[in-house]
Amino acid sequence: MIEVVAELSRGPVFLAGEALECVVTVTNPLLPTATSASSEALAWASAQIHCQFHASESRVALPPPDSNQPDVQPESQTVFLPHRGERGQCILSTPPKILFCDLRLEPGESKSYSYSEVLPIEGPPSFRGQSVKYVYKLTIGCQRVNSPITLLRVPLRVLVLTGLQDVRFPQDEAVAPSSPFLEEDEGGKKDSWLAELAGERLMAATSCRSLHLYNISDGRGKVGTFGIFKSVYRLGEDVVGTLNLGEGTVACLQFSVSLQTEERVQPEYQRRRGAGGAPSVSHVTHARHQESCLHTTRTSFSLPIPLSSTPGFCTAIVSLKWRLHFEFVTSREPGLVLLPPMEQPEPVTWTGPEQVPVDTFSWDLPIKVLPTSPTLASYAAPGPSTSTITI
Repeated sequence: MIEVVAELSRGPVFLAGEALECVVTVTNPLLPTATSASSEALAWASAQIHCQFHASESRVALPPPDSNQPDVQPESQTVFLPHRGERGQCILSTPPKILFCDLRLEPGESKSYSYSEVLPIEGPPSFRGQSVKYVYKLTIGCQRVNSPITLLRVPLRVLVLTGLQDVRFPQDEAVAPSSPFLEEDEGGKKDSWLAELAGERLMAATSCRSLHLYNISDGRGKVGTFGIFKSVYRLGEDVVGTLNLGEGTVACLQFSVSLQTEERVQPEYQRRRGAGGAPSVSHVTHARHQESCLHTTRTSFSLPIPLSSTPGFCTAIVSLKWRLHFEFVTSREPGLVLLPPMEQPEPVTWTGPEQVPVDTFSWDLPIKVLPTSPTLASYAAPGPSTSTITI
């Protein structure tokens, strides 16, 4: 029996273009004093990162596979295929890397191997939607002699920041250590430089504040004014807005605002509704605020953007956008007053109206949500960074 443990050095969340580092430890767990203790051997072990794509058949109409191309997944269980047995299709993968060959471990002996690979920058982000799913995994394959391959899969979460694809890594002297006694390999310098560049771009895009005002009205007049200080956010930030109802000519009885994502299948891949297809657009609510606001002059709300959610993105098959979805309930009666008179010559009993004729309407305000620091996402929404398998 051999135990294989894969541990990610920095947690399971990464930015596309960063280097993933994983330590693979192979152990013969039997103690030397055990009666059945004996040396164990593995023929080889290899590792590879891949992205698996799966689409809902009721929502997405994918073209049929090309029958002229041979099947690249042989039936033999001795060929290393990281996505073997996975749903959907593999749309992105890194070259496989061999960790070791002909490894023999004595009872109680353990050996560790380091695996490092740059996550492809051209791939989609990790996403689990109602129409499509993009799932990243690090797969480690091990094989005994004359035995099938055993696969160990480590789930990953990949964030994509648009625009890093066109950035070139500067020359060595531009990022050389300030001290001649400090040394850093090329991969480490590029990884830290990329993380710093991504942080600067995120800060520049989300730190700009400027008050944007929107007049809200229905067919009978002005309801109020909505104010928001920015339209670009990072995962983990709060969307803060204010609503001024004092200037309105139409009484607002209640309002709600929801922080939503809109997942939309691209037109060329939409399944026709008449053919039994589901809607091509789906919405998910991540936070919601509701308030009764009659006689309220000014109010505000704060909606947190979950760190576990997916920033906006667009691929050839699907797009994901963020928005604020407002719903208003207004009175049809002009000059509606539902409070008792303040001055009465003598005590009287006052009862509010049992029914008020109302109208409802909605309004959507698009916003933009970008990734955040992978380290922050790992700490706030921890996932499994260690996986184990016994061969």
